[in-house]
Parts: sequence; C-alpha cells; structure tokens
Amino acid sequence: MKVWTWVAGTLALAAVGGVAGFGVVAHEQLSQIEHAPAYRMEQAPFPLVPAEPSLIDDTTLQNTLTSLAENPGLGQFHGQVSSASGGVVFDRASGEALRPASVTKVLTAASALLTLDQNDTITTQVVRGVNPNAVTIKAAGDVWLDAEALDDLAEQIGSADEVYIDTSAWDGMPEMMPGWDPVDIDGGFVAPLQPAMLSGGRLGGETTGDVPRSHTPAEDVARALGERVGASVVAVQDAPPEGEIVAEVESPTLVERLEMMMKESDNVYAEAIGREVALARGTKDAPSATLAVLDERGFETSNVTLADNSGLSTENLIPPAVLDAVLIDATSKPELRPLLATLPVAAGEGTLIDRYADLPGRGWVRAKTGTLDGTAALAGTVTSVNGNVYTFALICNDADVLEARRAMDEFTSALREF
Repeated sequence: MKVWTWVAGTLALAAVGGVAGFGVVAHEQLSQIEHAPAYRMEQAPFPLVPAEPSLIDDTTLQNTLTSLAENPGLGQFHGQVSSASGGVVFDRASGEALRPASVTKVLTAASALLTLDQNDTITTQVVRGVNPNAVTIKAAGDVWLDAEALDDLAEQIGSADEVYIDTSAWDGMPEMMPGWDPVDIDGGFVAPLQPAMLSGGRLGGETTGDVPRSHTPAEDVARALGERVGASVVAVQDAPPEGEIVAEVESPTLVERLEMMMKESDNVYAEAIGREVALARGTKDAPSATLAVLDERGFETSNVTLADNSGLSTENLIPPAVLDAVLIDATSKPELRPLLATLPVAAGEGTLIDRYADLPGRGWVRAKTGTLDGTAALAGTVTSVNGNVYTFALICNDADVLEARRAMDEFTSALREF
C-alpha cells in the first residue's frame, strides 16, 4: 500500500468515527425532549346540508305586495312577480301592455342570446383597392370602437392619403326609428344609426354617459383614422370590389357588449345588437326579428308592439308578464342565464347606482331600469333573506318618474324579506 493511500484511509476513518460519535450524543439528547401529541382534526358531528329556499307565506307576501301596489306614486301600474321555484306570486294587469321605456332591452338581450354565440365578435376590416394610397373601412356594426381600436388599425395600415368608410352593411335600415325625437341626439340619448361609431357616437372623447352624440358618427370614425394615418381626404364611399384586407379589429364579445348596453342603458348599443340579430336571421327589420326569436322560444308576444330595440320609442308596448317570463327562463335555462349578470346591482352600478341606498334591496336587487316622460319601469331579480329567488317586471305610465322609482324600489325591497 502506498503511503498516501494509507494516510487518506486513516483520515476517512477518523472522520466517520467523529460523525458517528456526534450522532450518538445527539440522539441521546434529542430522545430526552418532550412534546405534545400530534394534532388530530375532529370529525364533523354532522354532514353539511346545502341551503334550500324557505317556504313562502303566500298570504303575507301577497298582502304586502298588494298594499305596496296601492302607492299613488306608481300612476297606472301593471306588474308581475314570480318565484323561481313557485310560480306567480303577484299579478296586477300583467297581461296588458304599457309603454315600457328601456326595459325593452331585456327582450333585445334575450333575442341576442338565443340567436348568437356568447363569444361572437364583430370584425371591422380596412381594405385597399387599386389606389395604393387609399383605404376604406368596411363598417360592420361595431359601434363600440374606441381610440385603442383606431390606434391598432392605424398601426396595421401605416400611412394613407385617403380614408373612406363604407356604411352599406345597414343599407335599407332607418337611421332614426319611429317614435324618436331628433333632439335626443344632442341630448346624448341616441345617434343616427350607422354601422360604425366611436363609443356609440359620443362626442368629445367620452366613452360613457348621456353626453351629446354625433350627427355623422361613421364619418367621425373615418376622420379619426385619417388623422392617425396622415390622410388629407376623408369621406363615405363604398369599398372597392375585391379589395385587399390591410387591417382589422374585433369588437368585445356579445356578452361584454350586452353588459355595456344593459348596465348603462345605452340605446345605440341596443339598436346595434338588434340589427346584429336581424342580419343573422336574414332580415333588416330588427324589432320584428326580436319578436320572431322570442315567439320561437315559446314566449307569448301577441300583445307586444316593438318600434325599436332600445325602448326610446314612445310607440313600444309590452305587457309585464312577457318580461317576467323571460327573466324566469333566465333563472333556469343556460342560454339566457348570462342575461341576469348584465343587470345593474341596486346601489352598486349603472342606472341603479343612485337608488336603494336606504332600502333592504340594496345590493340584492338586480334590475333593468326604464325611463321616459311619465314612464318608469323596472324588471329583474331579487334574492330574499330566506334564499328565495324572485323575478319581477313593473311598468308605470302617467306617473311622476321620481315618485314611481321610489315606490318600485320599496316594492322590490319588500321581496327581500320573504
């Protein structure tokens, strides 16, 4: 054996012996440590039981609602309330139609969900023809365009001397619907219906609210894109045949667009969605298309009159029973269920943000509002303290709007107690 091998072996044995000696000492010391028994979770004394709605005291509930329905602030009042598990619990002339205002949007949203895919988007393309310095926006119904979308298009295009916009997608469809007042454009409630707009035609870069709207919303889109690409010519003009696609953007999904429409009660968005349904069905009559979809679903619409899809028209007539039937369907059928999530939360968002502040319905009522001169309406759902889910559709005509709103808020808040 070589010397260095012997030395190495000796050192290794010494090291092992040292470690072994330390291990014996440590083991003796650790064995003397006392500790409590390991923690054991006790078994639950009984299995958890899913919550179930309580039985409704029909008489007390009906008496309460009947008493609240006598509030003179409601004016001419028709309404229906249903339990998601027990049928109609209140009825006041619910089969007789009244002017509904923006609760009309409940029918528009339902027809869209029954016709289109929840993830459907609208594609806006920009094409270039034989003139390499000219591009044309092919408007396709996206009235939700914004600055970010235009920046995206401009980046894809680069530069152009001329920008045109083709609005033929809505040819044959009126720009103003029956029963509309042109002053509502400057009032911020609507814009001429053209198939491309910046945030529903709002002026001044605003994206929400009842701010003044453009009288030329499609041309505004072309002008805004023209500024981004350096164009000196902007106009409305048909797209060149077989043009090359040089840029495109997608709208939000259908469900996202429905939520924007419902929470802020945007009339332009409602009309655009109604037209999307109509074109998908091969017609240009959007209100009729909405009714046809609902008829096919089995809803009774024989007493419904629709002149538009937003409820801005004074010519619309809807029985509360139809609205309530749609909402009941949404509580139990997957196709319409997204409708419930689009409804504003009482005292929390959208058109209900300033209501229910001191009432039990705060945070529990979700409802679409409706307002016109002399008209107030409310249609939605509420979950009670006992776990019962109610749907309701209430329409007031010939009423003081503020008084009617308060009376409907009190009426629906009473459902929270049952």
